[in-house]
Amino acid sequence: MTRHHVYITTTIPYVNARPHVGFALELVQADVLARHHRRRGDHVRLQAGTDDNALKNVQAAERAGVPVQEFVDRNAAAFVALHRPLTLSVDDVIRTSRDPRHRAGVERFWRACEASGDLYRKHYEGLYCVGCEQFYAPAELDDGRCPEHGTTPQRVAEENWFFRLSRHADRLHDLIESGRLRIEPAERRNEVLSFIAGGLEDFSISRSVARARGWGIPVPGDPGQVIYVWWDALGNYLTALGYGTDDADLRRWWSAADRRVHLAGKGVVRFHAVYWPAMLLSAGLPLPTEILVHGYLTADGRKISKSSDNTVDPTALVDAYGTDAVRWWLLREVPRVGDADFTHDRLIARADDELANGVGNLVNRVVAMIHRYRDGRPPVLPGPGGRPSVLPGPAGRPPVPPGPGGRSGGEVVAACERAPALVDAALGSFDFRAATEAVRAIVDAANRFVNQVRPWELARAERAGDRDAGRRLDAALAVALEACRTLGAELSPFLPDAAERITRQCAVVDGRLPAPSPVFARLARR
Repeated sequence: MTRHHVYITTTIPYVNARPHVGFALELVQADVLARHHRRRGDHVRLQAGTDDNALKNVQAAERAGVPVQEFVDRNAAAFVALHRPLTLSVDDVIRTSRDPRHRAGVERFWRACEASGDLYRKHYEGLYCVGCEQFYAPAELDDGRCPEHGTTPQRVAEENWFFRLSRHADRLHDLIESGRLRIEPAERRNEVLSFIAGGLEDFSISRSVARARGWGIPVPGDPGQVIYVWWDALGNYLTALGYGTDDADLRRWWSAADRRVHLAGKGVVRFHAVYWPAMLLSAGLPLPTEILVHGYLTADGRKISKSSDNTVDPTALVDAYGTDAVRWWLLREVPRVGDADFTHDRLIARADDELANGVGNLVNRVVAMIHRYRDGRPPVLPGPGGRPSVLPGPAGRPPVPPGPGGRSGGEVVAACERAPALVDAALGSFDFRAATEAVRAIVDAANRFVNQVRPWELARAERAGDRDAGRRLDAALAVALEACRTLGAELSPFLPDAAERITRQCAVVDGRLPAPSPVFARLARR
């Protein structure tokens, strides 16, 4: 089996406020991809971080009356702490104001682009949105307001450093159109291609020290200017690997990696799919292989954001409903393309229906029946590959083929066997709904099978002396238990905590399964 090196990154959020559930979406998606690749045998590095050097962080600290570094440290700590409630398998976190790797790497990157002739100074006037940390052309505004934040941009006039984005337009277009730089979903790819086709203008990559309030990384050789926060922040994908300090990880996870995967929200596609690849071309470095773009979480149709009054705290959600329910809602409810409206009722309904009543009910009833009818000792009926096959036929005859109603168990076995390939394909297309549906199909097939084969009736017939009923009961319990064990394995990237509970519940210790214990609690009762 070929083991690939896969580098997966999340965007690094501004720390002008505490985290909201919208960013938890990206963290969970990245974690699922990382866990999935590790389970398939790949070498994986999952990278996260915080964007500390933004002007909006300075302004928020000023409003709070707190020194900027203290304010940034406090909020950054809340983002870093999300790995616990969300059960994240992050390998490394970089903080752009604190980590010594970062400044050295940003300075090296600046000099590399400067050496390529892509940096120059000029006077500039434009409309600047502090919330987006970017300039807008008048035509890009919505009735004079930022399309993302609904605020009126500031008019800014000063001399800054610029990057020759225009020089790289044709090369970028070719890379994206050919799929060498893959952008998913296709709607976002087409959006980026359209933006490039409309003509790329050079963009400002520094701010005066006065306007930046002295916060940020100084421009190398020009201490009166501070490096633009997006130039600074995008560099984290390299600086976290030692670019500028120690190139060993850079070679392993960037230059020689099989896949370099960025996750990003739709509001920052331009930065990740246009500006960043052009910067890498200028510096003579490999580009990401994939940019996976997700939509927004909304509340009453409005984007959930740190600066709005509709924020939802992911830690509070986990405290109220548990990690599994929160992760499951994010993975099941958010479409591959488009936004998802969050409500507590939807989260509860999804968890109760699919986790408690679906997965939990199946595992509990199967383990309980094995204890009731076989004293906790699971029947073993090996089939191809050592897994239980469909139900046996009468003594001396072949197994019963899949028949009406799925009573033979063939539908269950098929769902278990199909799941890995379906999950691979779905996650390969950045479709978490389809991936989780492949796992949920096992639950539906197994619950239908149990209801159709009715083990309790087979047990009564066995007690009445029907040996064939006993054989069929053994086969039914073996098929159902194998479905539960497959669930424990296939759920592990999506719900690692629940998967571990299911696996323990289905593990034989001293010849017996553990006593049945609920895998999920119903949330509606809370």
